[in-house]
Amino acid sequence: MAPSLQPDVVVVGAGLAGLVATYELSRAGRKVLVLDQENRNNLGGQAFWSLGGLFFVDSPEQRRVGVKDSFELAWQDWQGSAGFDRDEEDHWARQWARAYVEFAATEKRQYLHDLGLRVTPLVGWAERGGGAADGHGNSVPRFHLTWGTGPEVVRVFLEPVLEAERRGLVEFAFRHRVDELIVEDGVVAGVRGGVLEPTDLARGQASSRMVVGEFEFRAPATIVTSGGIGHNHDLIRRNWPTDRLGPCPQTLISGVPAHVDGRMLGITEAAGGRIVNRDRMWHYTEGIHNWDPIWPDHAIRIIPGPSSLWFDANGKRLAAPCFPGFDTNRTMREILATGHDYSWFILNQSIIEKEFALSGSEQNPDITGKDLKFTLRSRVAKGAPGPVEAFKQHGVDFVVADSLPELIAGMNKISRGPQLELADIERQIVARDREVTNKFSKDAQLMAITNARRSLGEKLRVVAPHRILDPEHGPLIGVRLNILTRKTLGGLQTDLDSRVIRADGEPFPGLYAAGEVAGFGGGGVHGYNALEGTFLGGCIFSGRAAGRAAARTPR
Repeated sequence: MAPSLQPDVVVVGAGLAGLVATYELSRAGRKVLVLDQENRNNLGGQAFWSLGGLFFVDSPEQRRVGVKDSFELAWQDWQGSAGFDRDEEDHWARQWARAYVEFAATEKRQYLHDLGLRVTPLVGWAERGGGAADGHGNSVPRFHLTWGTGPEVVRVFLEPVLEAERRGLVEFAFRHRVDELIVEDGVVAGVRGGVLEPTDLARGQASSRMVVGEFEFRAPATIVTSGGIGHNHDLIRRNWPTDRLGPCPQTLISGVPAHVDGRMLGITEAAGGRIVNRDRMWHYTEGIHNWDPIWPDHAIRIIPGPSSLWFDANGKRLAAPCFPGFDTNRTMREILATGHDYSWFILNQSIIEKEFALSGSEQNPDITGKDLKFTLRSRVAKGAPGPVEAFKQHGVDFVVADSLPELIAGMNKISRGPQLELADIERQIVARDREVTNKFSKDAQLMAITNARRSLGEKLRVVAPHRILDPEHGPLIGVRLNILTRKTLGGLQTDLDSRVIRADGEPFPGLYAAGEVAGFGGGGVHGYNALEGTFLGGCIFSGRAAGRAAARTPR
């Protein structure tokens, strides 16, 4: 295929970062050729499937619910979470991190608002961290849920890009898989690759990799926005940080579609780009098998409130700060230290009705569809939201019972490891239940729940403390939690203009990168830990920087 336009820029990847870069380029009047190995149905990539969470600092939504936030507090939290400790590999990541927090505290909300994006009024408190003021975690709620979830985040950039396509500024080449960056005299001059056989498969479904042709496209600038390694379990295992997190899980389920394969990382490195922080990843411990899958090993993450009791595979309750929604990597380490790759939630109907949310646009049809009446019925009415109830009824990881002996027996049937002992589980739950008699407690998890309910947004989401075994709050529910693959935190190192850095530390002429392939900026803007709501924002911020910088490249 020969493009009908002579591009000023080639963008490799039609996910969110690629769309943002293309939007900025088209605004500057540049001609853009966008390549993607999937079909048009997959425009927006993984962002389409996301919950649409966005990290804002000192937003009107925060102020309305009494949350006092500031750049200084957010930057303190970011540094405590990132734990930057590598001079060369973190050189640009540190600068990207400060720039991103400044963006989140200033123009980010207005930039998206001007495009038509709106958020819901309640602010969630995600990744609360390890309990130290200067350590990991969000000190205050900062998770702003997009009204329309991930598809809406995609829409506000996709619509102007499609308009630019109609005007002849943008052209898409779908089913074009890049296999090589063309480097001439030390400058990236374009891309080569294979044309994959056509397909009309629906979004997210795994497609054929049969090559039916070849292509070569040239342009003064190339932007790589191809995503991370989230569905490439071989690459995940090869780079798994055993020293920090323990042995790589034998069972991994995939929170991203099959096309998230990380191929462009190796291709760009082979051309001369520098990859840093390969061992930094962000996978979730609360993964469940999708009972109605779209892609292979399709996993959904439970986004829990803080009240479920969390037990390891041996039946030992996890200690602080390993509570639901607090410290992802610390909890991962504790779970894998048992020698098993799964854990358990034990909760009841009152908790699941109020505190269980499922990640993903398709699991939140009320908010995704921007249907206010449906949302009120779904979120306020008695009973769990429909998608949650469907998992409770059909999910292979769920056990529902009217008594604890029946619950433990059911959990043991789906165990991949040791059998839980009823007496031991009962002792731990009863001990916790005795602590709810008073409004104060020595139980750290109950103290955290009481603290959370001081925030208006959390009070509406977090159930009041009660006895787990109280029949009035039944039935009891057990959930087997698996390790769900999701994000690559390292990647191609880039400067603040999203220019890819070569092995010698200098910018690679003609080559830019943005989004997850670049560690969301600089080769790892998050460091070791994410504060949540920062992945979409990282794609937007780095894609914007790449598009604006590439637009300055001479034709």
